[in-house]
Amino acid sequence: MPLRSGRVPRDAVHHPLFARCYARVSVRAETGMGVGRIRERLLDGLSGRVIEIGAGNGLNFAHYPGTVAEVVAIEPERRLRRLAVEAALRAGVPVDVVPGAAEALPVKSEGFDAAVVSLVLCSVRDVPRALGELRRVLRPGGELRFFEHGRGGGRAMACTQHVLDRTVWPLVSGGCHVARDPVRALREAGFELGPYRGLLMPEQGPVLPTSYCVLGTAWRPADG
Repeated sequence: MPLRSGRVPRDAVHHPLFARCYARVSVRAETGMGVGRIRERLLDGLSGRVIEIGAGNGLNFAHYPGTVAEVVAIEPERRLRRLAVEAALRAGVPVDVVPGAAEALPVKSEGFDAAVVSLVLCSVRDVPRALGELRRVLRPGGELRFFEHGRGGGRAMACTQHVLDRTVWPLVSGGCHVARDPVRALREAGFELGPYRGLLMPEQGPVLPTSYCVLGTAWRPADG
């Protein structure tokens, strides 16, 4: 069970306008942009106890396989958390939606077989600290599944991404950054990288600063 006694604010993130827009856009993207198929691939084959960071409105929940014993879903934003609770009630596996921040997870160390991050590392305030928390809560040898967007394209696109990150984009998109490098961040945090692949979202259509995604697997080292 989650350790709820930690000093973590119930609303570590508060973006009500963005949350309302995200809830609508993300549902349309499930079929219109092919995100639902990506979620299936992201979660396929997971088992045991799983912690999901930044669960949003709970769109991953329907895709967890029956081999998962429990999902503890951390979501800091109040409106999205309410929607995630509703999604948890419809899920085919037990899901406990918990308030908390990625940088201070309100759960015990080494309590999970697997972790999931899905379009969340772009918006956490402190990526190294958040990934350090993921290493803490995973058992040695535990698996991390990730589907993230970040840096990509040529020089012109990279320049555009950096300009957006330094100006308006985080303000209008709930703290999101488009120029982060999730694979590099995972490696620097001490995870062992498994297979991963880059992809564009949407799969067909214009290439945007947010289009460059990566889907893959990493592990907490068995000896650390």
